[in-house]
Amino acid sequence: MNVFKNLFKERGVKDVITLFHNPSSPASIRAHTILKQAAGNAHATATVDQAADHSKQSKLERTNFELDVVEEAPTTDQLTNVLEYLGPSKAGNVVKDATGSSDAMRKFNAAASAFQRPVTVDWTHGRAVVGDDESELLKLIRSAPKEGSA
Repeated sequence: MNVFKNLFKERGVKDVITLFHNPSSPASIRAHTILKQAAGNAHATATVDQAADHSKQSKLERTNFELDVVEEAPTTDQLTNVLEYLGPSKAGNVVKDATGSSDAMRKFNAAASAFQRPVTVDWTHGRAVVGDDESELLKLIRSAPKEGSA
């Protein structure tokens, strides 16, 4: 399915990476800072590298993405996707005290405030990171998954 997304993706259209952000959370502020810096660096690198030798760069390096910072909780459809990307074992990291995906949805529908931020989502490649782990965030934004993986 990702092959079709890339096949029909318009040239110059940026991937969207969303940060579900809580400006009063130190972890969320840190994740936001990491992502803003990476977005700025990616844009600068894309401009500088246009005339550079790309032979040493990874073909999976992403230099064109848009950072979308959202302070509201996700929609139920967005949360369903996030839980799918992360897997049921991480549902409790996304929705407070959830024991699995269905429990997470039930608790979220009862109280959207149970959603725990920060959560960063790469919608194009179907991946997400919970928290402010810099290496995981940079891995999410710097590379696209290899063919056949999501």
